[in-house]
Amino acid sequence: MRLVVGLGNPGERYASTRHNVAWRVLDQLVKRWRMKRGASVSGLYEIHRGEVSGEAVELMMPLTYMNLSGQALEHWMREREALGPETMLVVSDDVYLPVGSLRLRARGSSGGHRGLESLEAAVGHRDFARLRVGVGAAESSEELKEHVLQGFGSEEEPVIERVVQEAADAVECWAREGIEPAMNRFNRRVSKEVPEP
Repeated sequence: MRLVVGLGNPGERYASTRHNVAWRVLDQLVKRWRMKRGASVSGLYEIHRGEVSGEAVELMMPLTYMNLSGQALEHWMREREALGPETMLVVSDDVYLPVGSLRLRARGSSGGHRGLESLEAAVGHRDFARLRVGVGAAESSEELKEHVLQGFGSEEEPVIERVVQEAADAVECWAREGIEPAMNRFNRRVSKEVPEP
């Protein structure tokens, strides 16, 4: 069993925001892998089940809002088999990466991302893979909260559409081949069409 957690916020208000770019990646995988649209589980998360290269894969979208994502994962872990570090990948936005970039790591820190912090607290360690999708920096730390809850600009949106496809490719590679091949293949790929700030 492999689990992919996409961090985001529920509701139409947040659907197109920078904070929800991971859900766009998971939406792409649901279509690509022809998964049935999952139902809400205890109001904590939406789950989509499928199979990739003969292995069961579940895509989770926590419905707890970003900062409490760990509650959804805790519930999932109580209901499922033990979760090994190599069997979970978390997809998140990253304000420290430029729009159009991806960074895949086998483990690491939260980098101040509250959703990742919540997941780390739930599992009790940082030893799980994470795929960060660059959404660009805010003008200042004071504007960060508003920045992640805004949509992408008209010049950024085509870049995001491409990077969402690349991120889905990276998740698929991880599911089929593991973290090392996925890192080698996708950490060097950054869109060359990112608009200048």
